[in-house]
Amino acid sequence: MKKVSNVVSSVPVEMGDITMKQPLPVKAIERIDPFLLIQHGSGTIPPGSDYRKLGVGPHPHRGFSPVTFIFKGSVHHRDSAYNSEEVEEGGTQWMHAGRGITHSERPGKALAAQGGPNEIIQFWVNSPAQHKMDLPSYQPISKEETPIVRKGNTKIAVVAGDFEGTKGPAKTLTEQILLRLSSQQGDRFSLEIPAHFNCLIYLLDGELKINEHLVKAEEMIYFEKEGEAIHIHAKANTRATLLSGVPINEPVAEYGPFVMNTETEILEALRDSQQGKMGVLIEDF
Repeated sequence: MKKVSNVVSSVPVEMGDITMKQPLPVKAIERIDPFLLIQHGSGTIPPGSDYRKLGVGPHPHRGFSPVTFIFKGSVHHRDSAYNSEEVEEGGTQWMHAGRGITHSERPGKALAAQGGPNEIIQFWVNSPAQHKMDLPSYQPISKEETPIVRKGNTKIAVVAGDFEGTKGPAKTLTEQILLRLSSQQGDRFSLEIPAHFNCLIYLLDGELKINEHLVKAEEMIYFEKEGEAIHIHAKANTRATLLSGVPINEPVAEYGPFVMNTETEILEALRDSQQGKMGVLIEDF
């Protein structure tokens, strides 16, 4: 059985006009290698909204992968490499920032016009030093392209990695198993995650008993690198995200949207961004 390290609550973080719930980093834990940040955003878009003013406008990244799980509504991704894709509920936006790219993330045009709930989880996955200056790439993954493993009434969407013989579609730079769980009250099941993986589970809502620890909505539980079994009892209808992966074990230097290995590389990223070397995005509305 995996040994639990701690359970932490998310904290509110202001992102412009948006308030996100953030379980990582928090005071108790800086990062869970290779995962650098997790943010949970949820709200309702009023009908007739101007979608050009929603979400997050053009901004650069370098050295890691910003990933978005869409739970409700939609997200339209545009970037300076001429990718433009809208992914709806149940899908995933996966971008390898590599040497640098500029992108925007906004609710879809139809959602803005009709109004309705919009809910996402965005997390940042660090890239190994050897891949930080790769060419950037983007992968949209739909709900239909994401395989489901069932355990009783629990549905487990396999986004990345090999889970119980089912392979997720996301193309990762390091070995990871990334899952989305939807459980019904009373469900009991177990997951097996390799002992050498770092592992965490974040609850969007509901309540789970995980290896004898009670975890509530907007809390994150994370584990030591020992043992494999995670035993879960759903105390309420619950949606959750499991992120796990082999740690990279390299120095991390972070500044805003850039994640490198040294402060010198961060300064180079700032310079390159200011000089337009991470591309220019003019959104086509």
